[in-house]
Amino acid sequence: MIKSLIKTGEYYDSVSLMIVGKEITEMDGVIDAAVVMATLENKAILKMSNLYLPEFDNCSDTDLLLVVNSEDEQLLENLEEIINDLLFKIRNKKSSQGSYSPKSIDGVVDICPECNLVLISIAGKYAGKQAMKALQKGLNVMLFSDNVSLETEINLKNYALENDLLMMGPDCGTAIINGIPLAFANVVNKGDIGIIAASGTGLQEVSSIISNNGCGISQAIGTGGRDVKEQVGGMMFISSLRALNEDENTKIIVLISKPPHPIVLDKIKLIINGISKPVVCIFLGTISENVDGVLYCETLEEAALTACALSENKPADGVKSFLSQRKLAFSGICEEELENIASTGKYVRGVFSGGTLCDEALIILSKNIDIYSNRAIKIQFQLENSWFSKEHTVVDLGEDEFTVGRLHPMIDFELRNKRILQEAEDPETAVILFDLVLGYGANENPVGEILPVIREAQNASEGISFICSVTGTEEDPQGKAMTIESLEFAGINVMPSNAAAAELASSIIQKLKKI
Repeated sequence: MIKSLIKTGEYYDSVSLMIVGKEITEMDGVIDAAVVMATLENKAILKMSNLYLPEFDNCSDTDLLLVVNSEDEQLLENLEEIINDLLFKIRNKKSSQGSYSPKSIDGVVDICPECNLVLISIAGKYAGKQAMKALQKGLNVMLFSDNVSLETEINLKNYALENDLLMMGPDCGTAIINGIPLAFANVVNKGDIGIIAASGTGLQEVSSIISNNGCGISQAIGTGGRDVKEQVGGMMFISSLRALNEDENTKIIVLISKPPHPIVLDKIKLIINGISKPVVCIFLGTISENVDGVLYCETLEEAALTACALSENKPADGVKSFLSQRKLAFSGICEEELENIASTGKYVRGVFSGGTLCDEALIILSKNIDIYSNRAIKIQFQLENSWFSKEHTVVDLGEDEFTVGRLHPMIDFELRNKRILQEAEDPETAVILFDLVLGYGANENPVGEILPVIREAQNASEGISFICSVTGTEEDPQGKAMTIESLEFAGINVMPSNAAAAELASSIIQKLKKI
């Protein structure tokens, strides 16, 4: 049974709505729920989630939509009272410290004139205006918000370049500036490797592997994924490249992105030609021959280890040899897993919280199999309905169709937990592949959230191989070693990187095809 409420002219920020939506979804008897503003984008996502009702047709951006799918009639009858109570608590919540919290950028500047960077996370339609206000006050900007128009992004970045400011984003989820992790980021060593990334979890994976191998980060600059598109022209990517070239603390530069537009790539190459420092490139899905001063890598892990080799004055070509030898060592794990997979199992099902990690897994798996996804490499393998897998499938649960009215899956595991159980109930599932991302902003107790679900899935179907990687460091709040130990104790194959996890899954599927 689905019931809805419409509150006209009531605006709440997206984080508040996500918190309310999470609390409702976790109530006994609730199958699904969404609490969103009635924007066109949110309406479209509600339709994909089968939560859209005809009465929403005439609602506008300033209307609040609340919709609940539940088997509990009493809960639905009391829904308005429950919702009002939750919204009241959110709106009237006071700071636990009782300290003054400025309500505007002007207020912050007044009490903290030495501040030089602002992180903005509000509804996309309002975020651009606040970002421009910050830039005009001489502040560097990290714009976490998505749904910011392309025109606004271009205007913001043009202004930033003209005024020698950093404009990260929009939709920039990760950065490490002067050793300070921002948004979704990990606690890493300081060092001489600088990173520029049009990718959040890509930056996290590379910076964590660098730190775990004893090296460190000078700066890690996120640009937002659209920066390397033709329309934006790589403005912040190129500006950051110039900045790291001039930074005396940066000795090696790592570039991370999906393939830039050819015109943008030519611009980037032109700048690289004038840089004396070694440059490591990982443009996911592309392979280029190494040229003087530039080393192209196929995986995020390879890029991280190559940067470490350069930092330690070791031969970079040893990295590819090491990774090739390690891949051969997977055969033992592969054989053990094949013995335990049910006779009906034949498909890999990937459930990811990190978009770039999902992309990397897709690229590795698609070398040997046709694989469906909501981020498909080829249009013919785009999932018609992202909520249901088809044959070999990898899904990014951070895409908009899954996050309406919900916290990001790196924070809230509920949706992924449901999807893992759903995949385990399919007798044709042989491998469940997933990522676990630690660090600031991520779920504080990932093991406690996911292990009960894994055990339930293992009990439901004993013939499935569970494979994952853990992105993070021992210094992260969750602790990487304890996380890995708990997962392995539960019978999960924890691989040293996202790429290694995807390679093991691919090997298992390849051998299953031959049986």
